[in-house]
Amino acid sequence: MNVSSRPLNGLPRLDAEDRSPYQHLSQRMLDISGDRGVLKDVIREGAGELVTPDASVLVKYSGYLEHMDKPFDSNCFRKTPRLMKLGEDITLWGMELGLLSMRRGELARFLFKPTYAYGTLGCPPLIPPNTTVLFEIELLDFLDSAESDKFCALSAEQQGQFPLEKVLKVAATEREFGNYLFRQNRFYDAKMRYKRALMLLRRRTAPAEEQHLVETAKLLVFLNLSFTYLKLERPTMALRYGEQALIIDQKNAKALFRCGQACLLMTEYQKARDFLVRAQREQPFNHDINNELKKLAGYYRDYMDKEREMCHRMFAPGDNGSTIGEN
Repeated sequence: MNVSSRPLNGLPRLDAEDRSPYQHLSQRMLDISGDRGVLKDVIREGAGELVTPDASVLVKYSGYLEHMDKPFDSNCFRKTPRLMKLGEDITLWGMELGLLSMRRGELARFLFKPTYAYGTLGCPPLIPPNTTVLFEIELLDFLDSAESDKFCALSAEQQGQFPLEKVLKVAATEREFGNYLFRQNRFYDAKMRYKRALMLLRRRTAPAEEQHLVETAKLLVFLNLSFTYLKLERPTMALRYGEQALIIDQKNAKALFRCGQACLLMTEYQKARDFLVRAQREQPFNHDINNELKKLAGYYRDYMDKEREMCHRMFAPGDNGSTIGEN
C-alpha cells in the first residue's frame, strides 16, 4: 500500500466498495462537533436565527439504525409534537448539538457516533453497543423561553429601562407560547401566557410615534384571550376581551365574530346578531361567520317558539282561570 492510501493516523483507508452505507454518507457531511462525532447534511435550508442554547424546540424526528428501513424512534406519527426544552427534555447529546446548528423550517440528516448517542453499551434491545445512528430532524419552530422568563422576573421599573423593541419581542414570545399551549388544548395555561404578554404591554408607555406598535401587539393578545375564554366556556370574559380588541380596531372581523359567539352563548341574541352582521359586513364570504348567523337564526327561532308557548300557557284558561305557575 502506498503512502497516499494511508490517512494521517496511520490506519489504512477502506476502499469504496468496503465502506458501509453510513461511511459513504459521512463523506459528504459537515462536521459540526469538531471530532466528526456529529455529522450533518442539510436537506432543506431554514431561515432566521439559529436555535439558542436555552430554547424550547418543536421538532419532528426519526432515528434509524444502519441497514434498517424503519425508524427505531420517531415522533412523526403525532399530530402535534411536544415542545422540548434543550438541556432538559433531550437526552441525546448529538441531537442537542445538531439542533443548535439549525434554523426554523430546516430539515437535516445527522449521523451521531456512539459518544454522542447511546454510548458503548447502547440501549438494549433496540440499540446495539457502540452504534452510530442516523436521525432526520425537522425544526418546526423554537421559542427562547429563558430570555422571556428572565425579563418577566424583573420589576416594572427595571423593565421600563429596556427599549420598546425588547418588550415587544418578549411579549411576542409569551404569545407564541400561549399559541402552542392553545393548540395542545391546554387552555388555562395558554390564558396565563397571554395574560403575561398583556401585562408587559400594558406596563409600557411608548412615545406617540411608536404607540401603534404596542396597540397592534395588544390587539393580537386580546383576540387570543377572547378565543381562549370561549374555549374555557366563560363567554362574559370572552366578550370583554373582544370588546377591548374593538376599541383598537372597530372593524376587526375576528373581534366582532368572537363577541358574537360570546353573546350567543349568553343567549343575548340581539347583541349576537349585531356583532355577527358587522363581522359579515367586513368578510361577506367567511364560512364561519355565515354558519354562526345560521346557528343564531335557529336558536332564535327555538327561543321565540318557547316564548309563544309560555305566553299561551300563561293566558290559556285553566282550573282556576289561569295556569300561571305551571311548568
